[in-house]
Amino acid sequence: MNNKDVLNIIKTALKEDNVTHDITTFSLISEKLKIPAKIILKEDAVICGMGIAERAFKLLDKDIKFKPLLKDGQKAGKGACIAKIKGNASAILRAERTALNFLGRMCGIATLTSEFVRRIKPYKVKIIDTRKTTPNLRLLEKYAVRCGGGFNHRFDLSGQALIKDNHLAILRCPILSFSNIVADVRRSAPGKKVEIEVNNLKQFKDALLAEPDIIMLDNFRPAQVKKAVKIRGKRTKPLIEASGGITLKNIKKIAACFPDMISIGALTHSAKSIDVSLEI
Repeated sequence: MNNKDVLNIIKTALKEDNVTHDITTFSLISEKLKIPAKIILKEDAVICGMGIAERAFKLLDKDIKFKPLLKDGQKAGKGACIAKIKGNASAILRAERTALNFLGRMCGIATLTSEFVRRIKPYKVKIIDTRKTTPNLRLLEKYAVRCGGGFNHRFDLSGQALIKDNHLAILRCPILSFSNIVADVRRSAPGKKVEIEVNNLKQFKDALLAEPDIIMLDNFRPAQVKKAVKIRGKRTKPLIEASGGITLKNIKKIAACFPDMISIGALTHSAKSIDVSLEI
């Protein structure tokens, strides 16, 4: 992750909590008091965000000692102590909520991603994320997906071309062919991957003729995914991405059809934060 961008995210979060004007802590706690503390998991989780939490504390006091007991990507059970902290009491208390918010959010995404990956392990299909992320937190959330064993789709709109239904609606397809559209994009953005979203098997067959790098099967039922993979045959391109309505209940049925990847918006837009606490 870009160090400067990460620092800006953490600084913005600390500013949001107005840590320089904590009336409770400043009223009651001596500025010179030093204390030990520890971070405890309240439920099973895949760890993610240890470095982010450490930076949150150290931005308020660079002399705080933060000792992670687990690395990002490792699993831990309910009740586990995942980090020990020692230093200025005021700084620890003021950074506490920001640090725990980052940890809870990132652990939640990593944990959910890990469960999706676990359920389709026999099929060797990649689980990938989407751009359905929390505004301004995409860098951290996509990192969390990787910690959970998933892979990242394009980071932003400049990463690759993705021709979606709304693009096609504006272009009044099928008046323009997929081949012409792909050719236009490749002329405009040479060297970038081109992906086409399709809604049915007829569109899939038409998209195949355009030779994009990836075809996304949007809301295809398992039988349709299986048919699309069969139509592509032994060709290595385009890659096939299944997407839309993917849940822990149906992921195995989709993976059993052997698309190359399955994209899941829920990894980031629906992950439940893990309950994490700081104890003195």
